[in-house]
Amino acid sequence: MQIGFGAPVSGAWATPRDLASFGAQAEEAGYGSLWTFQRLLVPENTPMEPVYQSVLDPLVSLGFLAAGTSSIRLGVALINMPFISPGYLAKQATTVDVLSGGRLDLGLGIGWLPEEFELTGASMARRGARASEYLAALQALWNPGADGLSRFDGEFYQVPPGRQQPTPVQQPGPPVILGGMSRPAMERAGRIADGWMTSSRADLTRITDDIKIVRSAAAAAGRDPERVRIVCRGVVRAGEEARNKAGERRLLSGSYDQIRADTEWLAERGVTELFYDLNWDQLIGSPDVDHGAAVARAAEIMAALAPAG
Repeated sequence: MQIGFGAPVSGAWATPRDLASFGAQAEEAGYGSLWTFQRLLVPENTPMEPVYQSVLDPLVSLGFLAAGTSSIRLGVALINMPFISPGYLAKQATTVDVLSGGRLDLGLGIGWLPEEFELTGASMARRGARASEYLAALQALWNPGADGLSRFDGEFYQVPPGRQQPTPVQQPGPPVILGGMSRPAMERAGRIADGWMTSSRADLTRITDDIKIVRSAAAAAGRDPERVRIVCRGVVRAGEEARNKAGERRLLSGSYDQIRADTEWLAERGVTELFYDLNWDQLIGSPDVDHGAAVARAAEIMAALAPAG
């Protein structure tokens, strides 16, 4: 199982210096990937976790990381498709892929916060059907026809005959990983995506059943289920045994030995990639904590959980 790291894009440690430094350190320490995420709005009077209070743009951050790294993969976990047109996202994703030399993993979701839909002028209706067309439009833009033209005519999205250059370094395009914890979302990932990603709120003790849903859908669609990537966002609570509603210890919380054992357990269940995301640590990803203390804590956890160590 490949081990990645959540880049510093939220809270106290989301500074240019820390983004560059932790990106380079992650690559040197043997982590396989760096991940960002999206949050557009914190609505008034809506309680939200500290991690969402101050967040850098995910693709701009990956472009920044591309300049300071050379081999580590760069992923976004994830961008909500309704908030941006496929034409514009195809151009942004291609740009990151070109600037990084073909290292982008593109995580996509369908969104869940009503105020963000209002902010972007998007519709919450028929998000699943729109998602399938969205991916088809991306592929049309990344893979022109024999005449050199891209074209797509769907119910929700259209690509008029034309050219969008350059094309991605990775062909037939950056791998697309779909998020979502509902059964339809998992099945959609199995049918049409390169992988499926868990959410920050996922009950990882159920991962075996979730993976079965994803891979069964892939097999039913005539795809090789073993080729579908299973990516886990590792919300790490180092030094504390976080509890779920049933009072059980949450996976990836507690001592470093416990976290490493949980990582091995997830690999045995079929997870192909896991990234430790410290943005969800309130002593790191909150904008209100001391910057020096946040950076020191993040550096300690990064070193303790590094794949090479």
